[in-house]
Amino acid sequence: MERKEIKMYSDYKSPFAYLAFDPAFALEQRFAVRVRWIPFQLRIKDRGQRSVYSDYKARYSYLDARRWAKPRGLWIRGPLKIYDTTPAAIGGLFAQKHGRLLDYGRLAFKQFFLREFEADQADAVAGLLNSIGLSGQEYLDYLAGEGRLAYDRCQEEAATDHVFGVPFFIFRGEPFWGYDRMPLLEQRLTEAGLVSSARAPAA
Repeated sequence: MERKEIKMYSDYKSPFAYLAFDPAFALEQRFAVRVRWIPFQLRIKDRGQRSVYSDYKARYSYLDARRWAKPRGLWIRGPLKIYDTTPAAIGGLFAQKHGRLLDYGRLAFKQFFLREFEADQADAVAGLLNSIGLSGQEYLDYLAGEGRLAYDRCQEEAATDHVFGVPFFIFRGEPFWGYDRMPLLEQRLTEAGLVSSARAPAA
C-alpha cells in the first residue's frame, strides 16, 4: 500500500509538541503513512507584553502538559525565558537530512524541558549533534547557508497551510491542532483504510 503523507509542524519549545513527537512517528508503524516533520516558530509574548489572562493560560497549559507527561515518564520544566528556537529547528532539518531526526528530536526535547539545552544557541545545537554522532561543524556550515534557506521555506509552507500553533498535523488537507487531537487524526487514517496489516500497539 502506498504511504500517504501526514505533515507535522513542531517547535522544540512547545511541551505539547514534545508530547506528540514519538506518538506521531509511531503512526508510521500502525498505518500506511509517512510523517513529514516541519519546523514552525511559535511567536510567544513575554511577561509584561501579554494580558493576565494569557499568563493564566500559560500556567494552565504547563499544568496540563505535565499531567499528560507524567504517566509516560517525561519531565517538563517551564523555560526561564522566551526562546527563538531557529538554531534548534535548523538542527532538526540537518538531522533529518542525515536520517537522525528521531534521535536528535528526542534528545533536544528532553534536554530543553530539563533546562539543559539552550535551543537558541548554535554552539549548543552543534554539541547536541556531536553527541549523537553527527558533525557539529557541518551543522554550523549548514546553518549559515542551505539550512537557513530550508528553514525559511518551512515557514513559508506553514503560512500557506495557515499554521498557528503546534503540534499541527495536516492529512489530506484537513488540519488537526494539538496533541489531544491525535485520536481524531487516527480516526481519519482508519476511515481512509490505512491501517497496517501488522498493526503495532499504540505508543
